[in-house]
Amino acid sequence: MGKWFKSGSPWIWMTSGAVSVCLIAVLGLLLLIAWRGLSYFWPADIYQWEIKDEHNQRSVIIGEIYDREEVPVERLLSAGHTFDADVGDTVTRYLIKTGNREFVNLDFRWVMETNIISRSKPNDIAVIERSKNGDFYGYPVGLIEDGERLSPDNIETAFAEHIERAVALNDEALALQKGVIGTINYELENLRLEARAYELDNELTPSRKADIEAQRAKLNAEYQLVEKEFFALKAQAGRDYVIIRDMRGEEVTLKLDTILDVTYANRLGTLGKIGHWFIGIGKFVSDDPREANTEGGVFPAIFGTVFMVMLMAVIVTPFGVIAAIYLHEYAKKGPITKMIRIAVINLAGVPSIVYGVFGLGFFVYMFGGSIDQLFYPEALPAPTFGSPGVIWSALTLAILTLPVVIVSTEEGLSRIPISVRQGSLALGATKAETLWRIIIPMASPAIMTGLILAVARAAGEVAPLMLVGVVKLAPTLPVDLNFPFVHLERKFMHLGFHIYDVGFQSPNVEAARPLVYATSFLLVSVIVALNLTAIGVRNHLREKYRSLEH
Repeated sequence: MGKWFKSGSPWIWMTSGAVSVCLIAVLGLLLLIAWRGLSYFWPADIYQWEIKDEHNQRSVIIGEIYDREEVPVERLLSAGHTFDADVGDTVTRYLIKTGNREFVNLDFRWVMETNIISRSKPNDIAVIERSKNGDFYGYPVGLIEDGERLSPDNIETAFAEHIERAVALNDEALALQKGVIGTINYELENLRLEARAYELDNELTPSRKADIEAQRAKLNAEYQLVEKEFFALKAQAGRDYVIIRDMRGEEVTLKLDTILDVTYANRLGTLGKIGHWFIGIGKFVSDDPREANTEGGVFPAIFGTVFMVMLMAVIVTPFGVIAAIYLHEYAKKGPITKMIRIAVINLAGVPSIVYGVFGLGFFVYMFGGSIDQLFYPEALPAPTFGSPGVIWSALTLAILTLPVVIVSTEEGLSRIPISVRQGSLALGATKAETLWRIIIPMASPAIMTGLILAVARAAGEVAPLMLVGVVKLAPTLPVDLNFPFVHLERKFMHLGFHIYDVGFQSPNVEAARPLVYATSFLLVSVIVALNLTAIGVRNHLREKYRSLEH
């Protein structure tokens, strides 16, 4: 036994056990997040309950079971509840999502099992997804087309066809708004700034003014034509209505241009639910958010996160590599170099919010404000680069992750044998040629390792971004079809901030909770995808330059 302890085997087993426990904990956490998030898109069964209240007044509610819990009877009795019969030690209560936000106080309500008179699962209950006011539950009973009420034999087919028509018209109008109308507005703003620039330089001659006015008149004429087409599409989309009988037994008229989809969840089999589940995930990934980010998709946040991280990687890699090469290959050993290395290491421990304050003060107000004064005076006092934007977010996170890249690159440089350098110099290569053709390629796997760590940290940072560029809802993406196509001064959405906003700033906590899990799992997936891409590049470089090590 003594020899076994002295051999170090217990410590090996203890270390491997600790690593295994950590891996199991991490995988368990990821599985929990994935389950709670992805199950949100699974179509739930819709029930119709007949319930009674404390005064024995009966009512009907339609909705899905969102959650359930066992409540001790003693607690309910102390709260003033009464029961008609012996109910045991606990009573089940259900959290029911009722929807129909216009006619009920809350989307969710708790119902005690003892208050339920009957529960059924009718096949003809429709779940109507809307662009505002959340889902609507009820029974389609008729259509209104061009002001005339219709009662088609197959109401469901007619309803689906009308929805498809309205959605297609809305999509066409939205494409027109984001495309041609957005381009015309962008060009009109550029003309306004051009005219103001000439005024500031006292160069607005009558001929230039006439030319600008002619261009503006032409754009305004195009805008009026396109605007007329846009409103015609919106009017066509809003022409028809659907009549729904809700849980109160009353007929409600809904405009078809606010309806996105209709599902009869109780009719779906397993394959149908799986297909609907994949469609829901696809919409979540590809659509824009709506209803204060508590519904719809997160595509702008995905795009903003990936774009900002890639921009940060492009900025931090050359600076980190150059700094590491200078410190390892050129800087003389001494107190100054030692202090620089200590400072680099200590920078990794600075709280991220401090970087955000620095980025706001230096990059946004000082650097960005100077750019506005020099290159965009015609836009002042409205800032162009002097306000938070994606470029300042990328620069701030580049500084935040710079120590990681420097340390990792230095480690890679230190592992290259001195004989490689001496052999290259002996063959007549200069030091710069040795660095460029031999040292940096051999150290490229270490550089990629530093970049992987930098991407992993930057993609999950939120605190500094709240100061230097991220917003709750960005009207446009940083990339579009308007010259210069990439607009680094624009604000952007981020998955991390989206999680914070939905989880802590949402007016409807219960409805937003699954989206927090879904967005969290999506953020982890994006980080894993970025890291796997970088790891693939690193492994390719490692195999490519392996021969140089021998």
